[in-house]
Amino acid sequence: MTMTNAGGRRRPPTIHDVAREAGVSRGTVSRVLNGGHYVSPAAQEAVNAAIRRTGYVVNRHARSLITGRSDSIGFLLTEPQERFFEDPNFNVLLRGCTQALAAHDIPLLLMLAGTEDERRRITRYITAGHVDGVLLVSSHSGDPLAEQLREAGVPLVACGKPIGLGSKVSYVAADDRDGARDMVKHLVSLGRRRIGMVTGPLDTPGGVERLAGYREVLAEAGIEADDRLIASGDYSRASGEAGAEQLLERAPDMDAVFVASDLMAQGALTALHKAGRRVPEDVSVGGFDDSTAAISATPALTTIRQPYDRISTEMVRVLLAQIGGEEPAAVILPTELVRRDST
Repeated sequence: MTMTNAGGRRRPPTIHDVAREAGVSRGTVSRVLNGGHYVSPAAQEAVNAAIRRTGYVVNRHARSLITGRSDSIGFLLTEPQERFFEDPNFNVLLRGCTQALAAHDIPLLLMLAGTEDERRRITRYITAGHVDGVLLVSSHSGDPLAEQLREAGVPLVACGKPIGLGSKVSYVAADDRDGARDMVKHLVSLGRRRIGMVTGPLDTPGGVERLAGYREVLAEAGIEADDRLIASGDYSRASGEAGAEQLLERAPDMDAVFVASDLMAQGALTALHKAGRRVPEDVSVGGFDDSTAAISATPALTTIRQPYDRISTEMVRVLLAQIGGEEPAAVILPTELVRRDST
């Protein structure tokens, strides 16, 4: 339906046009747009049909002046910008959260805060009310951002349990420790005994929990822990390659390696290939995430699948509930061992 003004020019449809088309009052249309409270099913259907016919689009700025909300959510990644483009997991989470919010007609704003200056600017922007809540990805211990947002009363849900904040902040996480346990048990079941590990950053919950799962299974299997078989990484491909090189130098008899992310595992495969080690004949390799990096690796990686679709959906659900007045909540989701050619 085309709307024209007195001069014959096209104009965007208004709430008055919707009301006239639906045969209801402007107030009824307003109530439908703000949640449908105190509106009969017949009136709501008439208004929705009129919105479709007229092509009416909500003026978010005008509504925010009334509701005090921005009607938008921030997706905050506390990593350097290049990491966002390198690590496929961040893009999967961003896409999943965007789709989950689209069902509620809420846009998602991407925010990158990898430096102290960026974090200060982003904190000012968020606490000024430009978003109604924040989905926080890749939180590091010692980073005050999550605590600052919590103290400012900003609804917040973290991906992974923020270290040191306990139950103060809502979070959704895969069961990192259990996933690591499944991978190391798998390597032990293959008869491997000199099992190395390239950890994630140990100031992140995933880094800490995956290392803990590795240590637990070795102890249960009666395999003596050897610090020479542990190298640290930062989830980048380069750190996986460097970590595997360190392990090979310190423990040349290593016969398996658990790498705490698929992207790092790709780097580890490169290091093993350069050293003339066959995978999996000489060294079995296990990753974590089941990202596109696992499938594109040569050989394809045995890995731990994180349920990113569910993580995204749950993060959005918990955040919207918190915006609606509910208390902080924690959701931990199971992982799954995916066997491929690298073991």
